[in-house]
Amino acid sequence: MPTIRKRGQYQWEAQVRRRGYPAQSKTFTTKAEADAWANMIESEMSRGVWVSRSEAEATTLYEALKRYEEDISLSKKGAAQEASVLKTFQAAHLARRPLATIRSADIARLRDVWLKDYKPATVLRRLAVLSHVFNVARKEWGMESLSNPVELIRKPLPNNARTRRIALGEPPVGIPNADDAESARGAPDGELKRVVTASNSALLPPIIWMAVETAMRRGEIVSLRWEHVDLKRRVAHLPATKNGNARDVPLSSRAIAVLQALLDSCAERDSKVAPMNEGVGDDKQRVFEIRSDAVTRAFERAVARARKSYIEECRKVSRRPDVKFLTDLRFHDLRHEATSRLASIFPLHELTKITGHKDPRMLMRYYHPRAEDLAKKLP
Repeated sequence: MPTIRKRGQYQWEAQVRRRGYPAQSKTFTTKAEADAWANMIESEMSRGVWVSRSEAEATTLYEALKRYEEDISLSKKGAAQEASVLKTFQAAHLARRPLATIRSADIARLRDVWLKDYKPATVLRRLAVLSHVFNVARKEWGMESLSNPVELIRKPLPNNARTRRIALGEPPVGIPNADDAESARGAPDGELKRVVTASNSALLPPIIWMAVETAMRRGEIVSLRWEHVDLKRRVAHLPATKNGNARDVPLSSRAIAVLQALLDSCAERDSKVAPMNEGVGDDKQRVFEIRSDAVTRAFERAVARARKSYIEECRKVSRRPDVKFLTDLRFHDLRHEATSRLASIFPLHELTKITGHKDPRMLMRYYHPRAEDLAKKLP
């Protein structure tokens, strides 16, 4: 039988002792609450389903987030991005509460607050991290009694999928006749050529062409090493990718030309400095000595400069600028563009091997054919 005793003027302590289980005790403000808790614990022990709640009740969400960051997050490829999500949770008022006291209603309120300022996909990523924290605590940190409140709430539907394609040609600016205008519209990579021209970086142009020719991710490109590039076989080997699997990426003629130019440049540079530094020219050297975030910033600046130059050209010839040309363009759009182009060459099962998608449904999010191209295939 449980023991209920009064402690002081306003508290009641419930104690449960049963052979084979550690003694349990908890303090409540009313005798009814103490009785209910003690009867529940004794019933669970009798049925053999009792698990300790003490650690979940003593560990705050903030402490769990810190432990998750040190034990789990640091071993992930996206540790830097996940660190910012964890800091967001740590700054929330909810982080002060014990894990056992957090309910689905609390998470739902937090979700609704975020949806006012962020897109659904951003909120989904945050909720996914928090859900993993609760699952790890329950499965690996001895908190078997802990439930995952994130699993019980409605998830926002992502409605910000991008379908941005690279403009194949440029809007006519100061073109004297219709024939020249048609020629300009048919020029391949119209936007990218302007971005490359506007770039002040020596590395950004080859990175842009590699991205749009191979469908490689930004991180895969900047991590590529010469030892994994075989120009004769026209293959780039990626030993570690986002999904954890290695893959080989076929290289187009333009990608080969880009890499060959870089290799020649490296060889010329190494021949000048070799007497001073014997280590230069190692096969394990990275193809692009630049960080991923630096690529994104350089691309954004180049797009802004290209757009400004385009507007200035339009102003000089008294033409209205195309509102879609060189706007809303991100580096990751190059992977979308490359996938859509490769889809016209390779069947789906081969395309997944090139892009690294395990699920064909995810691949379809990157495939955005132009209606006019599909129309050409009709009789």
